[in-house]
Amino acid sequence: MNEETMLIKGGWVIPMTHRTVYERGAVWVKGGIIGGVFQEGEALPTVDRVVDATGCVVMPGLVNTHCHTPMSLFRGLADDMSLSVWLNDHIFPAEAAYINPGTVRAGALLSCAEMLLSGTTTVCDGYFYEEEVAEAVLIAGMRAVLGHGVIDFPAPGVPDPFENIATAVRFVEAWQHRSPLITPSIFCHSAFTCGEKTLTRAKEACRRLGVLFQIHTAETQDEVQTMREDRGISPYQLLDDLHLLDESTLLIHNVWMDESDIDLVARGGAMASHNPGSNTKLASGVSPVPRLLDHGIHVGLGTDGSASNNNLDLFGEMHLAAKLHKAYSLDPSVMDAWTVLEMATVEGAKALGLGGSIGSLHPGKRADIILVDMNTPHLTPVHNPVSNLVYAATGADVRDVFVDGRQVVKDGGLLTMDIKAVMDEVSRIAREVGRL
Repeated sequence: MNEETMLIKGGWVIPMTHRTVYERGAVWVKGGIIGGVFQEGEALPTVDRVVDATGCVVMPGLVNTHCHTPMSLFRGLADDMSLSVWLNDHIFPAEAAYINPGTVRAGALLSCAEMLLSGTTTVCDGYFYEEEVAEAVLIAGMRAVLGHGVIDFPAPGVPDPFENIATAVRFVEAWQHRSPLITPSIFCHSAFTCGEKTLTRAKEACRRLGVLFQIHTAETQDEVQTMREDRGISPYQLLDDLHLLDESTLLIHNVWMDESDIDLVARGGAMASHNPGSNTKLASGVSPVPRLLDHGIHVGLGTDGSASNNNLDLFGEMHLAAKLHKAYSLDPSVMDAWTVLEMATVEGAKALGLGGSIGSLHPGKRADIILVDMNTPHLTPVHNPVSNLVYAATGADVRDVFVDGRQVVKDGGLLTMDIKAVMDEVSRIAREVGRL
């Protein structure tokens, strides 16, 4: 266990416990836990190590509430097409041919590296061979909620769909107490690829094991129209009828919702993941996030997989989320910078059920901290560091990253793996995929 004491001092400290910035503040870390947050002039503790954060923002690590990390293998494989064509004609065939434990681990390692270098310290993932993703996460040294995929047809690692729930449960049981950095989960692909029995059994397993239930919901207009034609209800009404909407359910995308759907989610207490990059690239639509927030629903930001985004830079998602909803609503005041920064940190943590341990710089929480260097032309001057973070910064501006108090990125360099070797391996796999 890391018992080192550390003081990160001299920068703009943004605790995210409230909407305040401490100029020339300090954060005290001891044994991987935040011991205190200090304003300029307050007495500081004696520590083993001091990190000079002059000219940097010191803030909680970003929380990516939805990703398919192994899909970095398919970045740029199929672009500029509808979700159904992209998925059925390109992604599903590529997965059937090339997804195996080795390729999953390689793709996940690459995604972890990309996220850490751009300031994301926690990711919520969903895929197959998820035990390989877990191993990649441990190598990278980041935090993750990892959902084993469930779908009602043969899938990588689960050739018999009758074994889908049992396979996911085995994953959860194997990883539930393996590492404090990993929280296992079960991820049902959607209400149109999982039948009612599968959805109900998966949620029952999640309740029994005390883990998060994840599901793509109302991502496309076709999905919602088909369900209304077939069943006469919306996807949210189905989930409510099956008693799946509660505080341990994460609903992903949420593009095609009406007011009654939002009411159902709010009454059930379910959480939401907003993925503006993927939704705009696939022309899925615009999620009514301001209305979700008005109803008190916890909404985090997600990148989705880099096959549909095509990157995992959560700063870019903040930038897009803030501007997209202003343009869509014709209201420049919606999705203000503070709101969006909260979605990427403290609200994202709450959406994953981790609000008590990460998402803000609060004494007693885990020391997941990033330093963003403001000493660049595109971030000068700093009238308002929160504005700069949301509207001007990119992941490339991240200087240092700490997860559980352990430094994993220093001066923009990854400390936990040989990134060139990972990139070479993914490029080798991609050459095979390109021959499909």
